[in-house]
Amino acid sequence: MINGKSVIAIIPARAGSKGLPGKNIKLLCGKPLIAWSIEAGLGSNYIDEIAVSTDSNEIATIARDFGASIPFIRPTHLATDSATSFDVAKHTIEFYEYELNKNYYYTILLEPTSPLREKTDIDSMLEKLEALHENFDAIISLGEVHEHPSIMKRISTGPIESFCAELPPNGRRQDNEIAYFPYGVGYISKTQTLKYEKTFYPLRTTYYLIQRHQCFEVDDIYDFVSIEAIMNFFGSTN
Repeated sequence: MINGKSVIAIIPARAGSKGLPGKNIKLLCGKPLIAWSIEAGLGSNYIDEIAVSTDSNEIATIARDFGASIPFIRPTHLATDSATSFDVAKHTIEFYEYELNKNYYYTILLEPTSPLREKTDIDSMLEKLEALHENFDAIISLGEVHEHPSIMKRISTGPIESFCAELPPNGRRQDNEIAYFPYGVGYISKTQTLKYEKTFYPLRTTYYLIQRHQCFEVDDIYDFVSIEAIMNFFGSTN
């Protein structure tokens, strides 16, 4: 809890993955990928429950071994490419409310594909949101984008075009306004707001800035080996 307010962390981990099959349990520096997010949640001073939502008995067993709760096996209709993070979170929240009679003030989404969390990230995000709770309902982790939208291109059968035509085509990154991308280090929302606005990006959302080396997510093998190299370089493999 934080200031008497309960906190649940939800880790979505379905079996299917087209970019990198089996990625959620693929060994990253000696541990299944999902284990890094579970251990990050267990290291928080405020999280009361860590729930893994998965459609896989194998993932469920591994997640349970690393200390997470497996309240259910995710229904098939929520394990498709079209199922959103909100759909998964909503299902989990409602299961706890209606089946287990447990309610949580804050809901955290910890994506297993973003294992490069610092030990203080989750609690720092919670503390910032709690300190600003009268003005904000959610907080997301943002990282600076180095491939700036102003120099991105669109291709077709004709000449290449600017992807964002409204932006001046500045080739030098330092000449552009800084742009940010929401990497999956953490998404935190007041549970009632999440249910009402049906998104982890409600109207009153603030931000938490992550470091350059954290701006990676596992979508394919290239991301995976890059993250593993970063972990080995910084010695964050224990």
